[in-house]
Amino acid sequence: MSTSDLTVRTAAPAEHLALLGSRRSASFLQTPAWAAVKSEWRHESLLWERDGTPVGAGLVLYRDLPRVKRSLAYLPEGPVLDWTEASVGEDLGAWLGPMVAHLKRRGAFGIRIGPPVVVRRWDAAAVKAGVADPEVHRLGELAPTSRETAGARVVSQLHELGWRPQGTEAGFAAGQPRFVFQVPLRHPDGTARSEDEVLKGMNQLWRRNIKKADKAGVEVARATAADLGPQLAEFHTLYVHTAERDGFTPRPASYFTRMVDALTGEDPDRIALWTARHEGDLVAATIAIRVGAHAWYSYGASSTEKRDVRGSNAVQWAMIRDALAADADVYDLRGITDTLDADDSHVGLIQFKAGTGGEAVEYAGEWDLPVNRVLYRAFQTYLKRRR
Repeated sequence: MSTSDLTVRTAAPAEHLALLGSRRSASFLQTPAWAAVKSEWRHESLLWERDGTPVGAGLVLYRDLPRVKRSLAYLPEGPVLDWTEASVGEDLGAWLGPMVAHLKRRGAFGIRIGPPVVVRRWDAAAVKAGVADPEVHRLGELAPTSRETAGARVVSQLHELGWRPQGTEAGFAAGQPRFVFQVPLRHPDGTARSEDEVLKGMNQLWRRNIKKADKAGVEVARATAADLGPQLAEFHTLYVHTAERDGFTPRPASYFTRMVDALTGEDPDRIALWTARHEGDLVAATIAIRVGAHAWYSYGASSTEKRDVRGSNAVQWAMIRDALAADADVYDLRGITDTLDADDSHVGLIQFKAGTGGEAVEYAGEWDLPVNRVLYRAFQTYLKRRR
């Protein structure tokens, strides 16, 4: 496949969205609507073309350097290319070169991308064994269940092209998780898994908790358009409670309102709010997002009271069943840390997600290309001072 005639140009949102509609999977962070969610950034849609035919797209978010008319160009979990195709990994420069030239003309002093390509996978059994082994502290110390050739090829090419890998604490606060946990909803041959197969793949505790929630009378529902507003407010109250309990900084209610408005405006089925109630009390609530055949659990909240009715397990199972009904390929529980240390407070998250019977997945991570090295270093210094 020739890559010599690839071009990149600014695209209308409709062109961008049409390209995403032709793919089984694309990150919701690469949809045109996401620009409205990140309203504090400038943005631009890009389209890759070959002989006038669209072959890729990307949402670029621009963060300006103070007092200088130059910016960092960021494509979270993008751009959307056929990353697993040999033509991309073997001649990545031909794909990224036109983008770099375009963004340089737009005044970018640096570019950050997040190739959505998998490098390694660890199944739930491997993760469980790693947590139990006192000699293993990180996923990277554990032999993976599989290594992905396409991911390794992309990483190698990025190094050769001068891109710099970013650590989990490096760069600015918009960084996306390198490690996630996913439940495959298809067999290796491409056929769909049944609800029974997915349920049997979960560990005994998860299956017992789902049954316990059902026996306790937990009612799970997907909010309708008519009651989404009031229930979103109810979700946020529970989310703030969860943040206080678990020690993280919650997003403001306005962020979720903006996210729901933007994503439903693009596609009514893009985002959904799920609730689990026991005797009328809200015990768990989640936000789910789907683009094509990729379904995500994005945000969650749970009450400290009535935890014994297992509303969190019930609502997760309902979302997985919904993803199966929508013919999704994967149910993505989003980020995890790479810790397997039983004494680390973060290990509980990966243990909870591993109970679904899925797999820990390592992506290629985020990569920076300094276009203007002096301004790029100045920007890094500026961000360190803000922290």
